[in-house]
Amino acid sequence: MIAALGTLAFLTTLWLLVVVGASVLEESGAKIAAALKGEPASRPIQASVRVRTRLRVQKVMRARPRWRAAA
Repeated sequence: MIAALGTLAFLTTLWLLVVVGASVLEESGAKIAAALKGEPASRPIQASVRVRTRLRVQKVMRARPRWRAAA
C-alpha cells in the first residue's frame, strides 16, 4: 500500500511539473525561440516624450565665520 501511495505522489508531482512547465512555455515561448534564433523578441517602440520640469533657483548661500568671544 505504501508503494502505491508513493507512486501516486510521484506521478502527481511529475504531472504538476509538466503543467507548470507548459504554462511557462506558453507565456515566454516566443521570447525563448527568438533568443535562440538571435533575433529581438519584440521591436522597440519609439515615441517622443516631452518632459517639462520646473527650474528651481536656489538662493546663493555664503558661509560666514562666527567669532566667539574669549571668556
